[in-house]
Amino acid sequence: MADIGHVALGAWSGGRFMHFGEEIDEDRFVALLRPGDDIHTLITADVYGSGACDALVGRAIEGLPRDDYALIGAIGHDFYDGERQGSKGFPRFTNPALRGPEGYAGYLYAAAERSLERCGTDHFDLLMLHNPDRIGYSSEVVWNAMAGLREQGMARTIGVAPGPANGFTLDLIGCLERYGDMIDWAMIILSPFEPWPARLVLPALSRSNVRTIARVVDYGGVFHGDVPDEGQLGATDHRAFRPEGWVQAGRDRLEKLRPIAEAHGLSSLQLACQWTLAHPSVECVVPTLVQEPGPAARPVEDKRADLAAVPTEILLTMDEIAAIEEVGENAGCMALKGGTPAHEGDEQADSWPLTDDLRTVAERWSIVPEKDLVKL
Repeated sequence: MADIGHVALGAWSGGRFMHFGEEIDEDRFVALLRPGDDIHTLITADVYGSGACDALVGRAIEGLPRDDYALIGAIGHDFYDGERQGSKGFPRFTNPALRGPEGYAGYLYAAAERSLERCGTDHFDLLMLHNPDRIGYSSEVVWNAMAGLREQGMARTIGVAPGPANGFTLDLIGCLERYGDMIDWAMIILSPFEPWPARLVLPALSRSNVRTIARVVDYGGVFHGDVPDEGQLGATDHRAFRPEGWVQAGRDRLEKLRPIAEAHGLSSLQLACQWTLAHPSVECVVPTLVQEPGPAARPVEDKRADLAAVPTEILLTMDEIAAIEEVGENAGCMALKGGTPAHEGDEQADSWPLTDDLRTVAERWSIVPEKDLVKL
């Protein structure tokens, strides 16, 4: 039985299902994701390619002894009965137009079963609720059903994966307060250049004894060292929609950190991983492995090898960790998703009003929403 490792491969890498960099061919994608060479943890999500990603993950793990790798799945977007809503993607399974609470357990069981069938295995080592809406964070029915999947042996552990954009701070804390005794893992966005708002939820994760996976550790490819100028990003590349100047600003900040990396013999990506893993409750990091365009781009396989060589021991000192966060400070740099005081209009799948319950959560954790959860 393989435990979840300190580094993991995300099936959103390689450009096939999420638009980051160039799309690599199918065989190369499968080889990139195949556990081995010091990386034995792999993360998939059933909604990527409406199941097609799961099938390729199944190819990647085919023939490997089940105890040689840890497989993490994610379910929650209903691409079976729901209709895709343009750039917003498929609706969450808790959308009242699809079903009520009486249908939650049945949907989750069927979604987990189908995902496992596509992957060609009988259980996940971790199964996460993927990008939940307000109901997903707060519903006891949802979390009892997730715990039921663990009890039935479909998953060894269960967790929550907020997203797809950043935020959901009070929602996640409130979820942990209600159901933290059921939840084993959470996956959040955290990196040296994106410490906010995740640092606001880390104390609640630690108090709840919920282990944490950090994604987007590479900060859109900046920590890989070969991210192109913004004008060279493809029209469908998600990074092209970031604020103007983010690439050069990232490069400039990275230069300030090079002396720390060099002092410990770390690559820039390894430095980002080390900084992130140094935080309490964070036990696993999963960057996006991007095949950038152009002849100067590093092969994505080199980036995988770079990730595999991340030391398990934290080499950074407390002073270095603080200095890195100071360089990467990003508080108030973006509008956040979930329950925030900035929400306007009707409730959406990824954004909703700040309720009295969420304000009470904020008070308990000394968070001032109008100051700590808004774009400055």
